[in-house]
Amino acid sequence: MSTAAARAPLSAHDLDSLALGHDFTQPRVNLNGKSVLITGGTGSFGRAFARMVGETFQPRKLIVFSRDELKQYEMAQDFQAPYMRWFIGDVRDQARLESAMRDVDYVVHAAALKHVPIAEYNPFECIKTNVMGAENVVNAAIRAGVKRVVALSTDKAANPINLYGASKLASDKIFVAAEAMSGAQGTRFAVVRYGNVVGSRGSVAPLFRRLAAEGAADLPITDARMTRFWITLTQGVNFVLSSMEMMKGAEIFVPKIPSLKTTELADAIAPGVPHRLIGIRPGEKLHEIMIGEDDARSTIELLDRYAILPSHDHARRAAYLAEGARPLPEGFSYCSDKNPERLDARGLQALLSQAFAK
Repeated sequence: MSTAAARAPLSAHDLDSLALGHDFTQPRVNLNGKSVLITGGTGSFGRAFARMVGETFQPRKLIVFSRDELKQYEMAQDFQAPYMRWFIGDVRDQARLESAMRDVDYVVHAAALKHVPIAEYNPFECIKTNVMGAENVVNAAIRAGVKRVVALSTDKAANPINLYGASKLASDKIFVAAEAMSGAQGTRFAVVRYGNVVGSRGSVAPLFRRLAAEGAADLPITDARMTRFWITLTQGVNFVLSSMEMMKGAEIFVPKIPSLKTTELADAIAPGVPHRLIGIRPGEKLHEIMIGEDDARSTIELLDRYAILPSHDHARRAAYLAEGARPLPEGFSYCSDKNPERLDARGLQALLSQAFAK
């Protein structure tokens, strides 16, 4: 069936090996003998990415580029493979990025200021990292002759109402436009856009888990109606690796993933613990959207994801359609409250089991 509206809700039976619907492993770029750099590499995604790359491939180098020496030191204790490299640097510093990208084949750009309220109150810092940093990554990758770059985005970049989302939308536009800057034989750029990562640092699931372990009398809920898209770290890494393989350039890839209410997540983590409504935080949405109606007109549907294409690039769209992709119907949008892919109770427990597995 061709549209999201035609798919049945996910059940626990669909979660093959806790894959939560799609595992995003096919196709997947081959990193054997390749040099890979990840910005913001000491974060939750970076650690998961480094672990999976080490378990699956034999890279020539895996370079962790980040600005926090303590986090790099701590991560280095767990990742002592001979191919690991550690680069202290900030994406605000283009010269340092160019130095780190010498002889690099692939770049994953994960560095960002991501906390919505903090970005609201520190707008200039957010712009310097998320927007100017994106420009620096693009220029450094082109000058260093990197083959492919995949930038991590967020559902908050679609129809943004907060500065974080707006800054990531600007970043997305920069990476898409970078295709024209690099030329026909130059660096290829693409973006991956997905929702909340279960178990990642700063997400609500670890907060609920900690409060429940401490015997909290209640769990803070911003709004009982709130819904979010959810993806696991394993899915997120696989989605990046598979997008890096299939990309033609200038796509914004969006995975097909389930959504659920925040209250359902709280009940799964701490059954029977009451909820305390605290109100929506500054810049926060009630529901998230990953593809709006206007973007849908230039979006094509693949088996396990969507790809938002440049509206003017008819040749790229035709190439995808010739390979079996499908256009989306008029009026389509991909929103967390209208997403038919919902986790049932068993599926949600499977998600949490994977997210908090040691």
